[in-house]
Amino acid sequence: MPRGRVAAGGGIGLVLALVIFLVTGDPGALFGAAVPKQQPQAQQQNYQPSEREQQLFDYAGVSLKDVEDTWNTVLPQYDEQYKEPTMVIYSDYVESGCGAADSGVGPFYCTRDQTIYLDLSFYDTLIQRYGAQQGDFIMNYVIAHEAGHHVQTLLGVTDQLNSLRQRVATGQMSQTEFNEYSVRYELQADYLAGVVAKYQANRGYLEEGDLEEAMSAAAAVGDDSIQQKAQGYVDPDTFNHGTSQQRQTWFMKGFRAGDLSEWDTFNASI
Repeated sequence: MPRGRVAAGGGIGLVLALVIFLVTGDPGALFGAAVPKQQPQAQQQNYQPSEREQQLFDYAGVSLKDVEDTWNTVLPQYDEQYKEPTMVIYSDYVESGCGAADSGVGPFYCTRDQTIYLDLSFYDTLIQRYGAQQGDFIMNYVIAHEAGHHVQTLLGVTDQLNSLRQRVATGQMSQTEFNEYSVRYELQADYLAGVVAKYQANRGYLEEGDLEEAMSAAAAVGDDSIQQKAQGYVDPDTFNHGTSQQRQTWFMKGFRAGDLSEWDTFNASI
């Protein structure tokens, strides 16, 4: 049974290849198109968090509320209704709609149950292993990015990516070609995280240094940064999330726009 807690309403792998593919990614997409969401139910396992975990848990709840407020405000402007995701905060191990995961998998969004899964230990991983700047807003970036995958699922983008993935499986597209679409998909989620940050800024929620913390997190999980740290060299053909600079650039594009006006990473120069 998972040890953790679920906030309703809305890791770094044991194998190196898993690290590079999954960090702040969308493993749910590996299991095909999303299935209809069931009504989320809050759960509470018998787990007593430390004081620090409680602080991060509380902060994650605030971040998710800002995410929900953002998309409940923005999507109706495009005649779209936002359906709030569930966020599961767990420790060590969890059963998701996309299969079992441990804290080594990192944060992920599962399309099958439309749920964000987050082990709070990823906060320390970002700082200690990947060099992100210390500060709670790095978790805001992570949560908003995963929620971006939820928005992509609601708007049909994830289904389109899954269709392309099937072309790889049937030999109609190479993995290298697909990786370019995967990068654009992830950069779009970074853009959407920037939109959330803009909403927070407009309401006076941001503190001095918050944007810098988000930018440091985006840089820390760039494919080039992760590969350089893990194996001492980079292989652009295997990138599937984007470089540190690309992730920072698209986060800031979303922040400056504050809406979906520039979100089409699939037809833009990245």
